[in-house]
Amino acid sequence: MTQINHKNKVMDKLKSIFLCGIFLLYSLQTSLASVVSTGNFNNDFFVTWSPSHVNTSADGRSRSLKLDQEAGSAFASNDMFLFGQIDMPIKLVPGHSAGTVLAFYLTSDQPNRDEIDFELLGNVSGQPYILQTNVYADGFDNREERIYLWFDPTKDFHTYSILWNLHQIVFMVDFVPIRTYRNHADKGVAYPRWQPMGIRISLWDGSSWATRGGKDKVDWSKGPFIVSFANYTIDACVWKGNARFCRADSSSNWWNKEEFTSLSWKQRRWFKWVRKYHLIYDYCQDNKRFNNNLPKECYLSKY
Repeated sequence: MTQINHKNKVMDKLKSIFLCGIFLLYSLQTSLASVVSTGNFNNDFFVTWSPSHVNTSADGRSRSLKLDQEAGSAFASNDMFLFGQIDMPIKLVPGHSAGTVLAFYLTSDQPNRDEIDFELLGNVSGQPYILQTNVYADGFDNREERIYLWFDPTKDFHTYSILWNLHQIVFMVDFVPIRTYRNHADKGVAYPRWQPMGIRISLWDGSSWATRGGKDKVDWSKGPFIVSFANYTIDACVWKGNARFCRADSSSNWWNKEEFTSLSWKQRRWFKWVRKYHLIYDYCQDNKRFNNNLPKECYLSKY
């Protein structure tokens, strides 16, 4: 009898050690899910187009892209992510930049891709810069919105941010929310929630459409065109093959907390201000384009 009791105690102890090990492994994987970027372009990104047109500082903390008649340029993140926030300070092309496009976006690079886009469209000198946003979900887009920026984005760095979680996507400029796209999957609206996405940044010639519908082309005599980046932050769940860790409710995955399921009251005030004074195109107001059959999300709440 004594031997049986001793054996049971040993088994219980081993079981406890095993369960503790499982818990610690889960906690470790969850804590590693969220990463705050190094802030070093050389460590977090790789050049995907025209290395000769990509210039990075010696310490890796700043980078610029160049567009000229020879080529544009681009770089992409080493990692893929599923939810989080990316903040990218950008200083845009000064002067006459008509026809140029600076794209900062997340994409899954799949046939039925998900994508979250910022596109900054060049202008004729003296005209306001246009910021276009778009969302792809399950391979479908046609969700463009455009605003005029309320500042000159060529004079200094301004931060363009994407917050992406299970509840909403929030586009922000200097942390002012300019657009939301909510998860209404329960109402039949596609939402990016399963595919991990990488960060892509590119500068290219969009003469065919970018400025006044293509009426103003790139004037190469004004080039080369330079866009600068610095002091970015990536605080997101690095994709390791298991969505469970990115969806976990943990201190690392702060974007899953209740307070980030919708805009705060202060954010809502800023959001309404942008929509009232700076919005110049909203696909949800374009009945002609959709033959009076607007997408379903246009009738649902934005926050």
